[in-house]
Amino acid sequence: MKHRAYPTWFAGGALLLYGVFVLLPSLLGFGFAFTDWNAYAKTIHWVGLDNFATILDPSNDYLSAIQHTVLFTLATTVLKTAFALALAILLTSGVKRLAYLYRGLVYLPAVLPVLVVGIVFRSILDPSSGLLNSTLQFVGLGALTQHWLTDVGLTIWAVIGVDTWRGVGYIMVILIAGLLAIPREYYEAASIDGASGLQAFRHVTLPLLWPVLAVTTVLNLLYGLRVFDMVFVLTNGQYGTSTVYTIVFDNFSRGLYGVATALSTLFFIVMVVLSFGVIRAMRPREVA
Repeated sequence: MKHRAYPTWFAGGALLLYGVFVLLPSLLGFGFAFTDWNAYAKTIHWVGLDNFATILDPSNDYLSAIQHTVLFTLATTVLKTAFALALAILLTSGVKRLAYLYRGLVYLPAVLPVLVVGIVFRSILDPSSGLLNSTLQFVGLGALTQHWLTDVGLTIWAVIGVDTWRGVGYIMVILIAGLLAIPREYYEAASIDGASGLQAFRHVTLPLLWPVLAVTTVLNLLYGLRVFDMVFVLTNGQYGTSTVYTIVFDNFSRGLYGVATALSTLFFIVMVVLSFGVIRAMRPREVA
């Protein structure tokens, strides 16, 4: 009987720690979202949905931050998936020699600290002395130089590009694992039937890889919706790059805890609903 109780004891300890340090703060945060909690008042009052009304007020910056977050999420999800899938197919079929080296090189940016990536790309994209503009001027393409990190209409795309470069290797590794799990017999049968490479991809690779694509899509969406570090390091949320969590950070810094908690709670609910929705939407195409 004692041996049977061991799993319960171990699980109980883990659940206790999870409840104290994760579930309890989350529930308390959800409650504070309906209060005027701030650093300038000694008492906390219940305000109902006032914080959420403030978030949805067009006169504030919250809606623009939400728009930037949605744009960043959709763009990075599409770009990472497209590039990662192309690289995964290339490095599991077309390229044989040094394939592991190439995979490691593509994956390397994913293990670099965001702070290091941000500092490097801030120097590369610097409008006056950055490597990118200097190179363009050197090769006679000075007309293409831009204020990459200060132009309101361009900066968000620069951040998207840097984040895609850093994260595509992580998604590629997951897709490579999915591709290597597909039995070769399917491709041999498709070849015998006279299928072209594109037809084999459409009717063999894509259906069998669909469950893995569902996972990577959810991971990309969750990362994009809660992005903070890359934006903060590159632009500090300025020049049209503010996101939900840079606004949350800014509000906490200014002592507006109630509104910040409400915004964070709102997007937590959005992420949960969206994740289940994407998984459900992509489930019908899964292959047993």
